[in-house]
Amino acid sequence: MSEVVLITGVAGFIGRHVARHFAERGWTIVGIDQIPLHPTPQHLSAYYELRMPHEALSRIVQTHLPQVCIHCAGPASIGLSMTDPSSDFYGSTVATFEILNMLRLHCPTCRFVLVSSAAVYGNPVSLPVREEQLPAPLSPYGFHKWQCEVLGQEFNRVYGLPTASVRIFSAYGSGLRRQVLWDICEKVLSHRRVTLQGTGGESRDFVHVVDIAAALRVVATQGGLQGEAYNLGSGREVSIRDLAGMILGLFGHPDPPQFDGIVPPGTPRNWQANISKLKSLGFTPSVPLEEGLRKFVDWCREERVRP
Repeated sequence: MSEVVLITGVAGFIGRHVARHFAERGWTIVGIDQIPLHPTPQHLSAYYELRMPHEALSRIVQTHLPQVCIHCAGPASIGLSMTDPSSDFYGSTVATFEILNMLRLHCPTCRFVLVSSAAVYGNPVSLPVREEQLPAPLSPYGFHKWQCEVLGQEFNRVYGLPTASVRIFSAYGSGLRRQVLWDICEKVLSHRRVTLQGTGGESRDFVHVVDIAAALRVVATQGGLQGEAYNLGSGREVSIRDLAGMILGLFGHPDPPQFDGIVPPGTPRNWQANISKLKSLGFTPSVPLEEGLRKFVDWCREERVRP
């Protein structure tokens, strides 16, 4: 029999790709999310529509007894966490506690991998940032991701549940309809002026969702799962000005991007990941930024003309 992986947030951007990645390698996929999926995708053997935390979690865990749980569910917006920290807390910290507790009670050998964020670092003291740097979040989103990581450590050290956290830097890829890449493409395709937030000197470490899915499986199957954290990026720092220039070049757009000079509250300035810890497990990013951006631009064009 194939191993079972429980994926929370399976209908989301990262969750969809994680489910597909595991299914292609013969795993049985059980998914949870809060939106209807009709019909259920073929690669899901079971799907449960619910908003976590939910009393049905106990029954789901006992029914399927997963070997791995990839916890993708939760809010994913720094800006919204600033204006509504309560929703972010309940959707992130509280939901994470509930699923960890259900695994503790009913499936204590399940390997739990939290999809965390580089937002826990805030503004790193040096680049590339290593996992040993102390967390210093700038937003409720970052603080709540950190709290989720601490919960993973708690359930590992107190109850022996195998847990790990993966701090994703800047995720991108086809299907992502938010954040800076989508914003640039939408403005170009709408024939609007490309004006972006910030100064253009802010930088990010972009990692393709295909690599994210692969890395989560590597951590789940090869990691120590002693409550540790892993950085997940490409290891390459790219300024937002350079990123915008690359995208506009793919469109053949003649004008350079403009910037409003306003950095939103809670937004870190510069990111670059040291991924040597993840590489030690056998993971290497496979999608170069230039290739990933080209595919993203092609996808955006197709979305624009789709009826």
